[in-house]
Amino acid sequence: MRTWLGFAFVLVACATSARPAPVAPAPQPPPVATNAAAIPAAEPPGPELPRGGRTLFPRYRLVGFCGTPGAPNLGELTGNLPARAKELAKLTPQYAGDREVLPVFELIAVLVMGAPGPDKTWRRRVPDSVVEEYLAAARESKALLLLNIQPGHSDFVTEVKAFERFLREPDVGVALDPEWQMWKPDQKPGSVYGQTSGEVIDEIGAYLSKLVRDNHLPEKALVFHQVNGHVLKDEQAIGAHPGVVVIKSVDGLGFTRSKIETYHYLLKSMPAGVHAGFKLFFDEDVRYGGRLMKPAEVMSLSPVPEYVMYE
Repeated sequence: MRTWLGFAFVLVACATSARPAPVAPAPQPPPVATNAAAIPAAEPPGPELPRGGRTLFPRYRLVGFCGTPGAPNLGELTGNLPARAKELAKLTPQYAGDREVLPVFELIAVLVMGAPGPDKTWRRRVPDSVVEEYLAAARESKALLLLNIQPGHSDFVTEVKAFERFLREPDVGVALDPEWQMWKPDQKPGSVYGQTSGEVIDEIGAYLSKLVRDNHLPEKALVFHQVNGHVLKDEQAIGAHPGVVVIKSVDGLGFTRSKIETYHYLLKSMPAGVHAGFKLFFDEDVRYGGRLMKPAEVMSLSPVPEYVMYE
């Protein structure tokens, strides 16, 4: 009996001596201190459009008045700007439809003239103080300001860039009037239609796109008004540029039927990605027994205009 117990004790002792020693846990690396300055902060949201957001379409429909100081025959937007803003505010709800309405003040900032002037350009720029006045009034109404350019014997690119200080603002865009771009040296504004090209509009689109990118701006409107098929050539050269919304505003004058026919005809050549606009004239449309189209009639056009402007 004692022999068996001794044998068992030897077996237990041997088994115990063969068991591997416990392994110590591997040392953990010390925690790495994080450098908060090395982590880029989230980019702050940029400035917004006057009534919110950073994109124009499809949230908004633009509705505006056009004009310039001292020339009531060129549109309603002159004189008492707060009073004009109230008139526009009464009109805009009729254009809402399935969208919000964003009011527009379209200031003729470069006005074609009937004489060459000292620099022989047949155009006059409004002073910066006028742009500041219209921009302040537009902001009171939470509206966009568009700078309308009638270059005469100057050129669109030069005249647009002259207002770069204002185009760096989040609520200022551009409108072009090709019929007032004289393309031959001996042409007199008002005697013949002027003309521009899709390449020129595209160049301005690229310029505005860079301003948007460099200044982290919301989308900018680039409008070109077109009265007939002659004033714009090579329209298909107008391309897409990030941050720029191109709008083709049809300027048909006179009787309602003629205006609608002009709208449908000129939109046939509109490049993909360009948006439709429609222009109404308080004076010219009612001459010779004509009448001003009602908002419901404008809204029944196909496609429905995304910018409606009254001159």
